[in-house]
Amino acid sequence: MKEISANELAKKVKAGEKLSIIDVREDEEVAQGKIPGAKHIPLGQIPERLDEIDKDEHHFMVCRSGGRSGNACAFLTDKGYDVTNMQGGMLDWEDEVEVD
Repeated sequence: MKEISANELAKKVKAGEKLSIIDVREDEEVAQGKIPGAKHIPLGQIPERLDEIDKDEHHFMVCRSGGRSGNACAFLTDKGYDVTNMQGGMLDWEDEVEVD
């Protein structure tokens, strides 16, 4: 499974790169904050919402600590999607990344 650190992903976001970031946390977790521009699709809804995930794009998967997004990556990779897991999830994002 491909992985990226919170800092590496933050650099891409800050550089203005066009990214597809999918946050697989639950509604109440996302309500506490998410990465700017991230699309919210809770992990349990991924199978029925595949039509919202473009197979021709690369996607960065995010959750609280990296576990659920890792599961999402495994599922989507099996379906032929190009995905990368953000290591450490939003816990690392909050700890390591300064948001302007």
